[in-house]
Order: sequence, then structure tokens, then C-alpha cells
Amino acid sequence: MAAYEKRRAAAAPAPAAGSGPAEPLGAAAGGGPGGEAEFLLRSGVTAMVREALLKVLEARPEEPVSFLADYFERLVLGGPGAAEAAAELPAPPQRLARALWYVRLAHHSHRTAFNNNISTAYEVLGASGRRRRPGVDGRLYSELLRRICQLGAAPQEVSGALLRRVQCRDHEAVPFDVFRYGVLTCFVLLEFVAKAHALYDVLDGGTGAADKRVCQAVLRTLEEALGGSDFSVPVRYLEAGSKLGPDCLALAMDRALQERKLSASMSREEFLKKATALFVAKVKPVD
Repeated sequence: MAAYEKRRAAAAPAPAAGSGPAEPLGAAAGGGPGGEAEFLLRSGVTAMVREALLKVLEARPEEPVSFLADYFERLVLGGPGAAEAAAELPAPPQRLARALWYVRLAHHSHRTAFNNNISTAYEVLGASGRRRRPGVDGRLYSELLRRICQLGAAPQEVSGALLRRVQCRDHEAVPFDVFRYGVLTCFVLLEFVAKAHALYDVLDGGTGAADKRVCQAVLRTLEEALGGSDFSVPVRYLEAGSKLGPDCLALAMDRALQERKLSASMSREEFLKKATALFVAKVKPVD
């Protein structure tokens, strides 16, 4: 039966174009052992996939599959020449969206990939048609920082206070070092806020309200940890916060509870504002 099916398949004439299902990939490419590879080369798929993989290795995103999906979607929507036109996006909103996409690809702990992505975002924002400006426009830089801060759960007044320290005037050309410092500081703030949320979850024990004495003791301990460090590099905020080990926090909480006084509660919002205010107070302003 199997031999009969093979003879029947060999004798069957090839269907006319448009009159039936497409031929197998190998037959369309010549039927030889290298037919599939030849088809991929001729259609440009091999070069396209190779370029996409190189982009993944360059950006090192936290979610490679999502990155590839977005990459191919942009490639299709952009049409021919989309790669060459990437540095000449027509309007600030498109350039801001693309810059934000780049800076979010890799976590700041992956320094090489993060720096490469920030450099690409800087080039995207600095491109204005055929005219290249010596730096990023201060208005676009400040707007990018504002959009980064909106990604997390940082209190609005805290984000505003941080932005006033790291943003530049609208007419200024922002050098790359300042651009990198501002972007990194905003991402560190988001991570600091996430850690403060997790800390409050421990303090309230799932009740939704934490003892005010304990919260104040923890905030004092956090302030001491932040106060004894050099914060010329924003990531050191997180390093200082990591010094608040379980033993250190437990000791501070025990001392607070030993006071035997009636205490009100502290809400999550109040705790976050106080904790992040300590962070912002240590941020070095941009000159």
C-alpha cells in the first residue's frame, strides 16, 4: 500500500498555479536536499532572522520572545527601508515611544546591554530629520524621564520632586552622561518603590495598616543606611537598602514595640512617601 502511494504521488502532475494547494517547500525550491535552504536565502528570510537574533544579542532584553514579536511587527509596519529610517522618525511622539522602548529592554544590572540600549535611545531622540543636533533636546529628555516614572507605583509628588532634580531646561542640549544619569536614576526609583512596597507588606502583616512606631523605626534605620553611603552612582541606593537585613530590621521593630505606648497606624501611602522622600533627598541634582 505504501509503495502504491509513492508511485501515485510520483505520477501525479503538478497542479497549475492558483488551482490547488501550494507545493511542499522542497519541491518549490527544486526538490533537492538543499532546496529549503536555497528558498530561505532567496526570500531573504535567513538574513532577516540573522539580523533579528543579532538585535536580541545586542539589546539582551528581559523578555526575548516579546522583543522579537515587537521587532518583526515594526519591520512589517515600517515596510522597506524601515531600518534605515529608524534614526529619522518624523515626530517627537514617535521618537519618544521608540526611546522608551529601548531603555526598557534590559534591567540596569545588565550594564553592557543597558548602556547600549540607552545609547541607542539617545541617538533616536537626537535625530531630527536630516539635521543632527549635538545632544538630545532638553524637552524630550525631561518627557522621557516623566514617562519612565509613570511605569511604576511611585507617588506623583515624589516623581515630581525627583524630576526637578534631574531634568534639564527645554532649550538645553543634554549630553549623554547626563542623559544616562537621569534615565538610570528614574529606573532605580521605580525599583526602590517596589522594595518599599514589599517592606510594608511585611510590616502590616496582611492587615492593611502597620504600627506607626514600627514604621518610623524602620524608616530611621533606612535613613541611617542611606546616610552613610556615597550616592554619585544611583544604583548604590539599592545597595544601601540591601543592608537592611532581617536582623537589623527585627532589632529596630523590637525596640519600637518595647515602648509600650499606644500607637496609631501608618498607611501604605504615607510609608511610601516617607521612604521615597529619603531616596529623592540623596539624589545629586543635575547642574
